[in-house]
Amino acid sequence: LVYLAAARPIGFHRRDRLIALFWTELDDARARDALSQALRFLRQSLGSDAVVTRGVDEVAVDRDRVWCDAVAFRTAIEAGRAEDALPLYRGDFLDGVFVEEASGFEEWLEGERAALRELAARGARQLAERHDGHGEHTVGVGWGRRAAELAPDDERAFRRLLGLLDR
Repeated sequence: LVYLAAARPIGFHRRDRLIALFWTELDDARARDALSQALRFLRQSLGSDAVVTRGVDEVAVDRDRVWCDAVAFRTAIEAGRAEDALPLYRGDFLDGVFVEEASGFEEWLEGERAALRELAARGARQLAERHDGHGEHTVGVGWGRRAAELAPDDERAFRRLLGLLDR
């Protein structure tokens, strides 16, 4: 579900890609059966119209039925609405989730975690600079701290924070 809801490009995903992510250890027939069972479970759990298909090879979630905070976060950040986006970022994407024997999914998940964290840090930096530029130094410091927390290895983030604290 989370892959269908959050993976880019947003929309339909090929069945063979899903099989390669989740069922690499199975032969093709068993992997396709496992995917069909998973999709059947999602439809039973979320409603039959929550998972949609295009032809026989593509699967997606219906965006009107399934909302994803990671997608909403990314959309808001990319639209320059960091103040709307950052409350949606509550920590690493699917923190603590591990899918055994799905190395493709784990690779995708680690990449998404890193990308979303970087977007959050960038958004916090933008807000820190914006508020500082408007003379709202205390608010700017708060966002500067958040940026430094999100990017602990970014020396520039700490330098910016020190500058904000100095002002």
